[in-house]
Amino acid sequence: MQEFFESIWGKLASAAVIIIILAVIMVANKGKGKKNNVKAMTYSAIAIAIAFVLNTFVVLRMPQAGSVTLFSMLVIVLIGYWFGPTTGIMAGMAFGILDMLYAPYVVHPIQFLIDYPLAFGMLGLSGFFRDKKYGLQFGYLVAVFARYLCHVLGGIIFFAEYAGDSNVIAYSLIYNSTYLGIEAAITFVLLWIPAVRRALERIKVNI
Repeated sequence: MQEFFESIWGKLASAAVIIIILAVIMVANKGKGKKNNVKAMTYSAIAIAIAFVLNTFVVLRMPQAGSVTLFSMLVIVLIGYWFGPTTGIMAGMAFGILDMLYAPYVVHPIQFLIDYPLAFGMLGLSGFFRDKKYGLQFGYLVAVFARYLCHVLGGIIFFAEYAGDSNVIAYSLIYNSTYLGIEAAITFVLLWIPAVRRALERIKVNI
């Protein structure tokens, strides 16, 4: 799997899947009007690109995959919060595939699904909180926690050898909480800054 995704055919196949996902986002928003339909796809494509750029600014890189980045998860969470869970989950899946192309770490097809499209797709769960008070803050926490659980599961099933003599479940819980917890904490503080919170809410209202 690693060799396939590093090959030109693997990259082309992944790019095709990302394009298909963006097309699905358009279809998913079709009933909400042509204007919102195009807007959802456009915002999603821009968010995926921005998240990819932010993902290259690594604050901390873990030895067996995983890293602390500059708010890359927040960008995808915002798509879910602004357009709803369906669009957010699809955008997250597309970003997960793009992230895999940037730094592939694939040992099994199921591990690929869990650690990339499924895990990053969970960031779109923020959409379920879009109409709640402080929905972005709580939606962000739920979305990141759901992504965390996916990586924990992948670690338990496919990377048990890295635990050594330690309990594999405890190892996976601690390992994945390290990088995700740091980025989540920094971003959560950012979301409580009044100017930032008002700006993001204003965009949501005007979309």
